[in-house]
Amino acid sequence: MKWNRRSWLGALFLITAVAVAGFAGSGAAADRDSVLAAPVNQTPPTISGTPTRGSTLTASTGTWTNNPTSYAYQWRRCDSTGGSCSNIGGATSRTYELRNVDVGNTLRVRVTARNADGSASATSVPTAVIQQRAAPAPPPAVGCAGNAPIPIAAVTPPERLLVDGQSIAPSVVGRNTQRLTLRFRVTCRGKAVQGALVYATAVPFNQFTVPAEATTGADGWATMSMNQLSGYPATPSQQLLVVFVRARKAGEPLLGGVSTRRLVSFPVDLRR
Repeated sequence: MKWNRRSWLGALFLITAVAVAGFAGSGAAADRDSVLAAPVNQTPPTISGTPTRGSTLTASTGTWTNNPTSYAYQWRRCDSTGGSCSNIGGATSRTYELRNVDVGNTLRVRVTARNADGSASATSVPTAVIQQRAAPAPPPAVGCAGNAPIPIAAVTPPERLLVDGQSIAPSVVGRNTQRLTLRFRVTCRGKAVQGALVYATAVPFNQFTVPAEATTGADGWATMSMNQLSGYPATPSQQLLVVFVRARKAGEPLLGGVSTRRLVSFPVDLRR
C-alpha cells in the first residue's frame, strides 16, 4: 500500500484519538474508584460529662475517613461492666440526660457515619457506673450556726445575744464589802460568743461604780469590778443587789442590732 500525505495524517489522527480516549477512560475509572468508599472509623466516639443522675452526657463523632456527610447517634444502656447493652428508645441525639433508670448501669453511644457510598458504625467505650446525684452540700455555717466560740462579727440579725450566766465575788454582798468582781456569760443559741461588749451597773445608781465595758473571751465570759459608793446600801433592809446588764456588738446602736439587756440580782446581807 502506498502512503500519501493524506493517509499519514488520517492514521495519526486515529491513533491520537484512541490514546486520548484511553487516558480519559482510565482517569474516570480511577476517580470513580475513589468515590465508591463508605466511611471508615479511625478512632471511636467518646462520651464527656459527669456520670451522675441529672447530668447531661455529650458524644463526639470520633474520626473517620472518606468524608462522612452526616452522623447518627444511638445511646445504649449497659450493665455495670459495660456489657449486655440495649438501645435506649428515643435517645438518638448527640446529648443524653441521665435518669433514675440509668443509675447502677453504664452507657455507650453508637455513632453511624454516612456518605453517598454507604455507612459504618462505631461504638464508644462505656462510661463509669452512673451514680445518684450527690446531696447538695450544706450551706456554710454563718451566724450562730457555727462552732463555738462564735465571733461577735458573725452574729447578725435576726440572731440575738443572750446573757445566760452571772457570778459575783464575794458571793454575798455585805455592808462592808468595798469591791465586787462580777462575771457575765454571753451566748448565741447556747454557744459562747467571743468579742461581745458587756456593760453593767447596779440599780438604783450610786451604789457601786460603773466600770468600762468588758469584752467576752473565747469562753463567752466577761469580767469587771465595781467599788462601793455612798449610795450603798440603797435601803436599811436591802436583801438584793440588782444589776442591769447589756451585751452588744461594737458599732451597732445600743438598743438595736443583736444587743440584749436583762436584770440580774445577787444576795445582800447587811449584817456582814
